[in-house]
Amino acid sequence: MRTKPARVVAIYPGSFDPITNGHLDLIERGAAFFDKLIVSILRNDEKQALFSVEERMEMLSEVVGGFSNVEVGSFDGLLVDYAAQNGASVILRGIRAVSDYEYELQMALMNRRLRPEIETVFLMAGEAHSFVSSRLVKEVIRLRGNISGLVPPSVEGRLRKRVLGEP
Repeated sequence: MRTKPARVVAIYPGSFDPITNGHLDLIERGAAFFDKLIVSILRNDEKQALFSVEERMEMLSEVVGGFSNVEVGSFDGLLVDYAAQNGASVILRGIRAVSDYEYELQMALMNRRLRPEIETVFLMAGEAHSFVSSRLVKEVIRLRGNISGLVPPSVEGRLRKRVLGEP
């Protein structure tokens, strides 16, 4: 039987390109559960991101600054190795729909096989955010749609500047 570590550290990984209010909701809720929550961006050179890892880290830092137990980081390689290097015993993942669950289950089971001491915890997306994804937000802004309320205001400004060329 495993015992609870004295301090529970969790990793919330993702691309966060850009961070949405759905991500922020999960961060807020995760910060209440864990002693330390590391929100970390996967460095994936194969994906064509709108924002660089550094820009995404900057945006994350801006919006999570009010949480004393939340840090921002980035990693490449295996998530479970990164988690172990940071003393994390939990990987936090969000689930919006059944389609998310199927993918996340595969990842969780592989991570458990690689590092059985690290658990994956799923949180359901809040109802207000269950349809929001970074991909969808980028698509809507490209088509000049209204994204207010879907992303933090500072992120909306960056999106308008990057995608629409607004000052």
